Amino acid sequence: MDKQKLKPISGFPEWLPEFRLIEQRWIDTIRQVFESYGYASIETRAVEPVDVLLKQGDTDKEIYAIGRLFEDRPDAKPEYALHYDMTVPLARFVAAHLNDLVFPVKRYQIQKAWRGERPQEGRFREFYQCDIDVIDRREIPLHFDAEMPAIMTEVLDRLQVGAVVTKVNNRKILEGFYRGLGIEQANEVIRIVDKLDKIGASGVARLLTDELAVPADRIAKILALAEIKGRDDSVIGRAKALGVSSPLLDQGLDELAFVLRELGTQVGRGYVADLSVARGLAYYTGTVYEAKFVDWPDYPTICGGGRYDNLVGSLINQRLPGIGISIGLTRIFAKLVKEGRLKPGRKAPTDVLVALVPGNDYATAKATARTLRERGIRTEQYHEERKLDQQLRYAAAKGIRYVWFPPATAGAPHEVKDLDSGKQGPADPRDWRPSL
Repeated sequence: MDKQKLKPISGFPEWLPEFRLIEQRWIDTIRQVFESYGYASIETRAVEPVDVLLKQGDTDKEIYAIGRLFEDRPDAKPEYALHYDMTVPLARFVAAHLNDLVFPVKRYQIQKAWRGERPQEGRFREFYQCDIDVIDRREIPLHFDAEMPAIMTEVLDRLQVGAVVTKVNNRKILEGFYRGLGIEQANEVIRIVDKLDKIGASGVARLLTDELAVPADRIAKILALAEIKGRDDSVIGRAKALGVSSPLLDQGLDELAFVLRELGTQVGRGYVADLSVARGLAYYTGTVYEAKFVDWPDYPTICGGGRYDNLVGSLINQRLPGIGISIGLTRIFAKLVKEGRLKPGRKAPTDVLVALVPGNDYATAKATARTLRERGIRTEQYHEERKLDQQLRYAAAKGIRYVWFPPATAGAPHEVKDLDSGKQGPADPRDWRPSL
């Protein structure tokens, strides 16, 4: 095989065992936090209908379409594609199992997603996302709008990822403000404003002029709104001071004020109202979030989400509002690895290596390993008779702390060696516990 084909593929990360073990511990921690708030796990299929994916936002250039290699009609238009997030699959899942679910549905998903965008730092073609969402048949209380970032903050604190700032806004503010300016293409303006971090104010102004023919005085108002930031109700007054009004704008400002007060009580730090935050996907209708590293402000958003009132209902002609937030596990993990904030750990989860010393009985070694495993101790039995120093080097290379020596003769004691301290002494596989 061409060695070039064995090299890593850009955008598809693969971790060595010493990092994969850390990633798995992260997943366990995230799952524990989600479940502590009453969220239950589901896992949806990897593919969704193309038409369902394409109508949920500006994603027509991001999805991987699915086709069979030896399909009878190679020119056939693909019907399915890999999902690019977890929210659209959740909507389809709820619509498909409407009569079997208990509402409000509180679910979490920890799965991979795929996007066909150009790989660069923080942007992958295959990546893990960790989502929580609430979907109900009735209106979802605003308390959930504050609980979502609170749960996210708890997860990031547990993972010790460093300082993070969570930006909060409300799409009703944006849409209501634009409509108050007399702009009918509010969703198109939101899509362009969402590019503010990437292309700057001048780039946004140019797109608003070229694509939507928005007059210069209205562009000035749009950019002035996007500059408003703060942690308290002062942002509400500054938005009203711009002199634009509409019922939808007033509703969005009231909701944002409530969320800010609740975050002050539940989280107390690391959040800011930022009226430039838009979230590009079309299904968001209310509160929206974006979280970024404080130390690397130019790095892409590491967590995001918000409220969507029509996503599920659009599939079944019923109103089923929802709200959720997503943690970009791969994006966070890769950055911390690159910056040296995550140090490689052990190369195996093993606690004990049962040595197979030349001349010893294989059956005794096997029975010893089985006894330790039955007691919940992760145990590897060495696979062949080799010199003892070779087995010790193997254990040290994989980060296995304990090496177990079954007795060479009947009635003799077992012994265990702690490679960290160098101490060795008698032990009984029926009651010995590792000091981990």
